[in-house]
Amino acid sequence: MSSSPVPGAAPEDTGGGLTEPLLGGFHDGALAAVVVANANGGGNGAKEKGGGAVKAKDGYWVDVDQEPAAADLESGGGDRPLLFSNKKVKAALLYPYRVLILVRLVAVILFIAWRIKHNKSDVMWFWVTSVVGDAWFAQSWLLYQLPKLRPIKRFPDLAALRQHYDDDLPDGGGSLLPGIDVFVTTADPVSEPVLYTMNCVLSIMATDYPVDRHTCYLTDDSGSLVLYEALVETASFAALWVPFCRKHSVEPRAPESYFQLEGRIYNGRSPGEFMSEYRHVQREYEELKGRLEMLPSTIKERSDVYNSMEASKDGGAEQANWMANGTQWPGTWIEPTENHRKGDHAGIVKIVQNHPSCKPQAEGLQASNAANPLNLDGVDARLPTVVYVSREKTPGHEHNKKAGNLNAQLRVSALLSNAPFTINFDCDHYVNNSQALRAAMCFMLDSREGDNTGFVQFPQRFENVDPTDRYGNHNRVFFDGAMYALNGLQGPTYLGTGCMFRRLALYGVDPPQWRPAGDIAVDSARFGNSVHFLNSVLAALKQERRITPPELDEPFLAELAMVVSSSYDHGTEWGSSVGYIYNIATEDIVTGYRIHGQGWVSMYATMEREAFHGTAPINLTERLYQIVRWSGGSMEVFFSPYNPLFSGRRLRPMQRVAYLNFTIYPITSIFILLYAFCPAMWLIPSEILIQRPFTRYVVYLVAVVALVHAIGGFEIRWAGITWTDWWRNEQFFMIASLSAYPTAVLHMVVKAITGKGIHFRVTSKQQTAAAAEGGDDDDKYADMYETRWVPMLIPAAVVLFSNIMAIGVAMGKAVVYGGVWSAAQKRHAALGILFNVWIMALIYPFGLAIMGRWSKKPAILFVLLPVAFVVIAVVYIGLHSFLVKFLPFMVI
Repeated sequence: MSSSPVPGAAPEDTGGGLTEPLLGGFHDGALAAVVVANANGGGNGAKEKGGGAVKAKDGYWVDVDQEPAAADLESGGGDRPLLFSNKKVKAALLYPYRVLILVRLVAVILFIAWRIKHNKSDVMWFWVTSVVGDAWFAQSWLLYQLPKLRPIKRFPDLAALRQHYDDDLPDGGGSLLPGIDVFVTTADPVSEPVLYTMNCVLSIMATDYPVDRHTCYLTDDSGSLVLYEALVETASFAALWVPFCRKHSVEPRAPESYFQLEGRIYNGRSPGEFMSEYRHVQREYEELKGRLEMLPSTIKERSDVYNSMEASKDGGAEQANWMANGTQWPGTWIEPTENHRKGDHAGIVKIVQNHPSCKPQAEGLQASNAANPLNLDGVDARLPTVVYVSREKTPGHEHNKKAGNLNAQLRVSALLSNAPFTINFDCDHYVNNSQALRAAMCFMLDSREGDNTGFVQFPQRFENVDPTDRYGNHNRVFFDGAMYALNGLQGPTYLGTGCMFRRLALYGVDPPQWRPAGDIAVDSARFGNSVHFLNSVLAALKQERRITPPELDEPFLAELAMVVSSSYDHGTEWGSSVGYIYNIATEDIVTGYRIHGQGWVSMYATMEREAFHGTAPINLTERLYQIVRWSGGSMEVFFSPYNPLFSGRRLRPMQRVAYLNFTIYPITSIFILLYAFCPAMWLIPSEILIQRPFTRYVVYLVAVVALVHAIGGFEIRWAGITWTDWWRNEQFFMIASLSAYPTAVLHMVVKAITGKGIHFRVTSKQQTAAAAEGGDDDDKYADMYETRWVPMLIPAAVVLFSNIMAIGVAMGKAVVYGGVWSAAQKRHAALGILFNVWIMALIYPFGLAIMGRWSKKPAILFVLLPVAFVVIAVVYIGLHSFLVKFLPFMVI
């Protein structure tokens, strides 16, 4: 396993205020100038200031006045506080934005009508196809734009939550916050590095939420002993890391990212003790990394010893994997064998960290390690429960990929903790704001829509992306534009990670406003045959929040084994109306759709300090593979029982429009691909025009496209993004339309013929061997410069080179025929070259990608392209002279 670090977070304000001092450099005199940010001790005030009811970053948003609801439907009456605030776009920006959308709609209709009226073209079949394409572009744009007429921002009020659920309690007891089950999913320790996963777990264990109210479940879909023992090592280190975070108000609470910060704002209570404790914890963390890196060899050496002992006893030759306690590992082995290989192993549930006691344990860590220099007086040293889960896999059974993995977690957690809320993370994400779980709870417990909120989605933020965001990984146009827009409707869709669910919504139970009176049927035909699980569903329906740890006797362990068995959900409604949805490559969008279709709403949470950080594929090929799965899975939804046109009985009209757009947008690429090949017409001897009169056609087309960017200018302002974000989005949409989206459409055609869906391919987070061999170990963007040719890149490459050829030939023709062309021909040529240049600008990042390591200096492309144009022009002129003299019938 590679020991390369998780890409660190950039230095940023933790929300404590600009006047608070930075701790940087960490020399012995650094603490002389330290001023504690919170004079009363601790860091809660600073954190709430940064993560609670924050002000909008710009002046384009205003508060929305809302009155609290009259009753609490879940608790049987009584008012609850307002726990989040809403902001809407100022009328001075919103109304012109809406008018401009209407203007473009009218312009597009007039443009298509004009084209149909003037049905003159040099190639009529191409004219017909282009008119159909323009009509498709128009309806696709409309489906995308209509749901964006009423964007809303929502900010959690952490101070109000703490006041009503932590501070103002009648008996001064513990928190009244409900429980949360936190799910972390990982495919295997090879494609998803162990260090990423363990940092995710540590950030969850250290989050600022009542320690006895959240449980962390790590689900390993490979059944690897490496991940289990890594989790054991991590839980041991957490006994040091978690109290350190609480004492010194550490942000972020993933140690790899924290220790890479070059400066930080200190919000803790003991600045005088910080440096020595910081150094100690950092040394322990480096030792943990070393142990994690050595785990594969450690396990192999240990297993070799035990296997040789077993062989000497009974002469067996089985190469088993052995745990540290001297028992055989029931999951996969290094040497695959029957019942211990990928796709064929037993189910495993192991409690790595037991449930904490109900009383704070301030000196537990010191008692266990007398040499530990941390002073934990008054610090709660308890740790949340941590559970390792690996579902059973059996050859011949469909395991339903990530959705099946999550459903197994959902059932195990129901038996062990049964928290009313769950939140799931991909293993390459971590909690960047320790208040994030509290922030989600602000929406779930609010008196207005809290009872009917099925899930709360947070934005996805990535920290390993290059500064120029070459391949549009940040996708701010979507996360800060489209999602704010859906906030004004029924809510954002589920985005796969960083999303908190109400357990009942995942179980397929209707929201309170639609729930029928009387008992809800809980039967084995729907939920499976586990009696303990059926009882847990009944408990969830009654909103029983106080869950005590179950007794782990033999019958209970048998129930655990049952709910993670490969056949448990056969013949039930799991994967259809219960849990995460099966048989769709994008289980996230269809699961969110199913929940919205039952009448639940969702919320998109905005925090000053970003809630979660993750990693993104910065290699173009890996990025496009990811897009193929997303776009192909979205189209699968359209051709499934969850088609937005016909299902989802309680889906609101504009929400239905948004989902419809999500499921058909890849089809647009067919027409984009057709237009992108237009430059090949320069290679034809005679002038061929797609539409006559051509000049007026181009003028109208430019006007329609310009209106899109004018509308984008308004969106940039209210979404708080930049023109660079907008332009990167345009560029990557074009690149994907020439590669990933057509591939997804082809997949759907193949599925219609063969019945086989999109292949689930886990995006690799490891640095490629080629990048490592290239001596780029110190360059965290080295993977971006590697070119990995796959078939789906061919259309984009053809478009790129055909445009280069077309511009060069056009320049050559201008020299050869410039004296004989009419004014109209010259105008047509200039407009044609303008189209070529526009396409070149859009696929510029693809040009950098195929340059490989040369693209480390992007400016070189601005030198190479003009040289290529001139060379092609000179070759054309020479070839033209030769053909005129010797082969005049071949002149182009």
